[in-house]
Amino acid sequence: MEKFNKYDNIPAEKFRFVKSTDFTHEKKFQTKPVGYFQDAFRRFSKNKGAVVAAVIILLLVLFAVIAPFTTPYEVSYSDKNYSYVRPKNNLFANTSFWDGCQKTETSKLNFTYYYAMGQETGHNAVKNQSYTVNEAGLYEFRLDTYHQTGVIYKHLSLEEYRAIQDYQNRTGIQVIYPTVKIEDRPKALQDSDNANYYYKTTGTNKTRIEYDENGNVIPVYWTYAEGETSGKYRDPSDGYNSLRISGDEYTLDGKVYKYCYARTTSSGVECRINYYEYYTYYHSDVLKDGITEPYFLFGTTGAGKDILTCLSSGARFSFIFAIVVAVVNLAVGALYGSIAGYFGGKTDLIMERITDVLGAIPMMIVITLLKLHMGSSSQILVLFLTFFLTGWIGMAGTTRMQFYRYKNQEYVLAARTLGANDFRLMFKHIFPNAIGTLVTACALVIPSMIYSETNLSYLGIINLESGNITSVGTLIAAGQQSLATAPFVAMFPSLFLVLLMLSFNLFGNGLRDAFNPSLRGSEGS
Repeated sequence: MEKFNKYDNIPAEKFRFVKSTDFTHEKKFQTKPVGYFQDAFRRFSKNKGAVVAAVIILLLVLFAVIAPFTTPYEVSYSDKNYSYVRPKNNLFANTSFWDGCQKTETSKLNFTYYYAMGQETGHNAVKNQSYTVNEAGLYEFRLDTYHQTGVIYKHLSLEEYRAIQDYQNRTGIQVIYPTVKIEDRPKALQDSDNANYYYKTTGTNKTRIEYDENGNVIPVYWTYAEGETSGKYRDPSDGYNSLRISGDEYTLDGKVYKYCYARTTSSGVECRINYYEYYTYYHSDVLKDGITEPYFLFGTTGAGKDILTCLSSGARFSFIFAIVVAVVNLAVGALYGSIAGYFGGKTDLIMERITDVLGAIPMMIVITLLKLHMGSSSQILVLFLTFFLTGWIGMAGTTRMQFYRYKNQEYVLAARTLGANDFRLMFKHIFPNAIGTLVTACALVIPSMIYSETNLSYLGIINLESGNITSVGTLIAAGQQSLATAPFVAMFPSLFLVLLMLSFNLFGNGLRDAFNPSLRGSEGS
């Protein structure tokens, strides 16, 4: 049987000759050309992990650049009276989180010591004067570390003494409080600046607190009779003409008695001052350095340094230092590797042996020898030379490998045939193809530099804590000593370092895939 063809019955008039204009492959190409970097950016944008990492890196860089300008403190600032102060954010002042307080459980004697501070000055070391007593008889409360210092004894010149009085009269803020005779102070604290025992104590060392019939402490302020110029009840200070606390003036046996606010010394006077208010007065009225009150967003170290300022300044130094070293290593390594990879042969052999010798020297030996030769006054230069002397070797090896890969490609041979010289072949035709790999390597070198610098400063091999310079590693080392009592000191710099390393790892993988899609997904190999 004859096979049926469905096209057999098509009329002849349905057929026509094809015109030359009907060939679509001869139409003009309308799509815009995509450049190398534009195409790489498109591929990078599709990697969500790398994009998130890039955002985190950007935020860390902004923190390092901007944060030092948002705080009134400097790296050189320190105040021992505010050591290990807890992080505080005024937005959380009425909560139990990030409020500058720490949960405390202690005996009645220690609790009364803190509770009485708020009764005298109104600056409550016991937050809101609120507490509970547990089954073991211990007092549980939140201790405000900003008011933990309380009142101190401070020696002032007569000029300083009068200046504080003027400040009190202008602002209505009490800074100076009635003083206590030396014999009425606890024996263990008679040579100390702790002035929080303004009440009666008994016992061998006067450490046991006495209470009145209502269970309150009994003040033992130094008193004097007004107008008396000699004898037991004369004014022992150079006069006081400013704010007085409640209950100051009273009459006894026809005489008017007042509290004494200072004790005359050979160099001026000794006063009991509330340190929180004195701190505010000294910075805002004397130094005028922009500090209006003690306020530390990330808390302070054991030396009383502001962690936010030190961390942001240390991060800024780490970023700048790592970028400078990476750029220098890239320039030197790329030039060295280009020459070795392009010329090959004996030139490559000699240059490779040089890098082998330099690369075999441990970094610890290099930095030790540099420190011995240059001394401790050039820590940054020692660190730079340590990373530079061997840091460019890896970049040189990467560039050399790329030159071996591309130097025999057809387009290079064509350029050579057309008369291109060696310099043009190296940096016009071959080197641009190696940029992707070099950029990726450079991006991964930056966190490696920061991590190495952090390790060296953490171990104390390099000491960058001088003047207004510090490092992340120095902060972590400072926090190691107080992990049990003040973990926040090490937590913030450690968190910064963890975010930095993880983000740069993901960011570097994204760059590698973007610049060389043939290596996509090879990080596990």
